[in-house]
Amino acid sequence: MIAVDKPELKLEDHFLIAMPSMLDPIFGGTVVYLCEHNADGALGIIINKSTDMTLDSLLDKIDLKLEIEHKLLPLVTRPVMFGGPVQIERGFVLHEPVGQFSSMLRVNEHVALTTSKDILETVAAGTGPQQLLVSLGCAGWSAGQLEQEIGRNGWLTVRADPSIIFDVPVEQRFAAAVRLLGFDPMMLTAEAGHA
Repeated sequence: MIAVDKPELKLEDHFLIAMPSMLDPIFGGTVVYLCEHNADGALGIIINKSTDMTLDSLLDKIDLKLEIEHKLLPLVTRPVMFGGPVQIERGFVLHEPVGQFSSMLRVNEHVALTTSKDILETVAAGTGPQQLLVSLGCAGWSAGQLEQEIGRNGWLTVRADPSIIFDVPVEQRFAAAVRLLGFDPMMLTAEAGHA
């Protein structure tokens, strides 16, 4: 018998949408933006679970003073997101890929991920990206783990739309991501069908 290699699943720049059957207290009801997905595993940021902290209070906690407060008000009053259960003490910033930062991963021409403090310094100075989502923590999967969860009907996947990350209000992101699949979010069911 000839072995046929299965094509590798590449899901960076995709949304993972939790199925209603996912009762996990961390991932139930979430949309995750995948920044990296390869043979070693996957890394993403939950984009629809906010913390009780806003960006201005986070900047204050890390001793960064806002330089041009009134101009930045809409940006810095946004909630800081709960990005996932991995490295929850660390900041992860999804943003438009402008500027150069110490620890920046360019996902595509519309989205980059930065984990170094220098991006927050530029935000506080009023010179940083205007399109950004700041989170504490991230979501991570070891090699093959995400593929298994998808195979068990834990996640739906769809090519990401950056406007959902940056422009859609937090409470509307789940429905907006599901609509990318071409159906109403109310049509999702916890039942899985198998042929």
